[in-house]
Amino acid sequence: MTDSRGLPRHVGLRTATALVVANIIGAGIFTTTGFQAADLGHPGIIFALWIVGGLLALAGALCYGELGAALPRAGAEYAYLRETYGPTLGFMSAFVSLVAGFAAPVAAALESFVLYAAALVPGFDPEATFAGLRLADLAAVALAWLLIAVHARGGSRSTSFNDLLTLLKVCGIAGIVLLGFAIGNGTPGGLTTVSPTYASLSAVDGLAACATSLVFVMFCYSGWNAAAYMASEMRDPERDLPRSLVAGTAIVIVLYLGLNAVFFHGAGVEGLAGHVDVGVVAARGLFGPLGVSLVTVVLCVSILASASAMTLAGPRVTWAFGRDVPRLAGLARTSSKSGAPTTALVVQGIVTTILIVSGRVDQIQQYSGFTLSLFASLAVSCVIVLRVRRPEMPRPFRTPGYPFTPIAFLVVAGWMMAWAFLGRPVESIAACATAAIGAILCRWVAPRSRS
Repeated sequence: MTDSRGLPRHVGLRTATALVVANIIGAGIFTTTGFQAADLGHPGIIFALWIVGGLLALAGALCYGELGAALPRAGAEYAYLRETYGPTLGFMSAFVSLVAGFAAPVAAALESFVLYAAALVPGFDPEATFAGLRLADLAAVALAWLLIAVHARGGSRSTSFNDLLTLLKVCGIAGIVLLGFAIGNGTPGGLTTVSPTYASLSAVDGLAACATSLVFVMFCYSGWNAAAYMASEMRDPERDLPRSLVAGTAIVIVLYLGLNAVFFHGAGVEGLAGHVDVGVVAARGLFGPLGVSLVTVVLCVSILASASAMTLAGPRVTWAFGRDVPRLAGLARTSSKSGAPTTALVVQGIVTTILIVSGRVDQIQQYSGFTLSLFASLAVSCVIVLRVRRPEMPRPFRTPGYPFTPIAFLVVAGWMMAWAFLGRPVESIAACATAAIGAILCRWVAPRSRS
């Protein structure tokens, strides 16, 4: 069955929830705790920050649940901002999503996958070159187009692949946590011992360290809105979209807390401090050399599942504004056999390839977090604006705790963006410039766009 906008309705609650879980969990959870341990030195405070970050992500998911149930359309922020503030802001969010929201994270994820997987392949040197390009880049490009080919098949074949990767990811992470506490050689008092770093922190320095840490935590939770991009393909979006957003985010919160617990159990706060590869450090302490290979495999599956989820969700935004803008109608073409948005998939693949071979993926990734926070915040504000402006709008799901839930999200997100702007002004200005380019492009296409 196909909806009135041309995409088949084939997504159920399980697939939508898996999309959220796969999109959120990437490499960040296996690295961030090391920075926190170095800056804060207190396992309890670090746990508290992961809980706060999870609750904020859950608040955003609840707000998107209301918007998605009321406006079950493809594109998430694009659809909500277009409906609330007009086509210009909607187009800006779509343009930013294409470049910074999906293509850049996919490029970075696949390059990370190749670098981690290289440790498991004897004789493979990712830094070696062929035809002037690094083998790591060539392998990442090949993986990007492999994922596009899988998701171009559309329907259950595409989503089943993503469901399988997500299941393997969740089972792998759960296995590490359970085995770590059951048979691992844990560090006595690892969950409670505080390092000297904490005692040396002043109140001001402690607050600054917490602020920086929370920014990294929220980046690790980004992706909680993934299911909203496929709302028009869900069989029952009014019911299943809010459930999938909340359930997926809740599952990730549990997994993140479990991983942090096993990290501290395996190496303690001092053992983790300053290490980027905290998962490997903890696994080596718990299981020896075998544990390093185990964590590397789980990490690779986790990264690949995240890249797959973003490859699946991202083109829905490109397809949505191609449907609405006559001059870009080619972007809304779908496969006659599967109904998949094949042109949008190819466009995202081209942008991803350019970012990989350009060698500037890391720089683009640094500013992508700012843009994602900016437009997610604007989307959450739509809950308040539409409640005031259109109280009669049918709302199958209403945000619990309104108006405090969206206000809390907006306050913390604004504080985080201000902190990011002060700490990384170049990347933040670049993010604003990207949005401005989207606005300029919209001036070209908007006069002939459909309302």
